[in-house]
Amino acid sequence: MIEKETRRESLEKVDKQKRYFQIREVLRNSKDGMTAKEIATILGFPERNYTAPRLTELVSKGEVEAVGKAYDPDTKRNVALYKLKEV
Repeated sequence: MIEKETRRESLEKVDKQKRYFQIREVLRNSKDGMTAKEIATILGFPERNYTAPRLTELVSKGEVEAVGKAYDPDTKRNVALYKLKEV
């Protein structure tokens, strides 16, 4: 129960609309797609967790799509590349 409460409290403090706007603006300038970590870095956030949940939500809304994979040397894993969906 405590975990759910603290998670909800944290989520309430995030201005989702502002973060959506920021992510869309960064992706608008991307030709080949970007990772959540790259987007976070451009926006000045210390880690990908500031953008990854919002990217997932934007994918669900149909505004953003995963268009490929890229290797992340820090995590030694492939990660998704995101782009704005063509309108």
